[in-house]
Amino acid sequence: MISENYHRIHEAFSRFQTQTDAPQGELHHVNAYTLLIAVVMSAQATDAGVNKATESLFRIVDSPQAMLALGEEKLIGHIRTIGLFRTKARNVMRLSRILIEEYDGQVPSSRAALQSLPGVGRKTANVVLNIWFSHPAQAVDTHIFRVGNRSGLVPGKNVEDVERAIEDNVPVEFQTHAHHWLILHGRYVCKARRPDCGSCLISDLCDFKDKTIDSAPALPA
Repeated sequence: MISENYHRIHEAFSRFQTQTDAPQGELHHVNAYTLLIAVVMSAQATDAGVNKATESLFRIVDSPQAMLALGEEKLIGHIRTIGLFRTKARNVMRLSRILIEEYDGQVPSSRAALQSLPGVGRKTANVVLNIWFSHPAQAVDTHIFRVGNRSGLVPGKNVEDVERAIEDNVPVEFQTHAHHWLILHGRYVCKARRPDCGSCLISDLCDFKDKTIDSAPALPA
């Protein structure tokens, strides 16, 4: 028997899909390698800040070979506006060398292989797997963690719990785009300080007790 919670989750993601059928990540990239580099750069930085820093970089660097040819100091010149830029530059050089030596210059499509690279954690690996390789991987960030717990749809005590909650409870048909919908919802609607419940598609499905309005918005047509 299908549970009431399953129906609630299915309805929530159906509405997200109606609003945005195929959401995209907001980090600019031209191939798998530049996506990997952009995601590594995004730790403790905004997507907008990373995009600004990598705009000129990705015009001249689109492969690990080109990155090594550029060199660490010139890379720093492009990314010094990003937090932890020296550590990130060092990791990018190391992972670029590993990609050349062990993966023929290609970005691997294995989570374990990606996580073995310097500066690449589970979330970074999941972003690359999802966006580039279309795997139903869930890259849980602070936005997803907040939305999952605040709404009660996919709660968890930590990011790993929320990742599992999405994998276990969100219907398969929504898995590929699930983390994109949740990120965008958390970034632009269910914001940390004051959620915009008046424009929330899932307000009537949400457990949050301190909603900023008294009634839910109209449902999508």
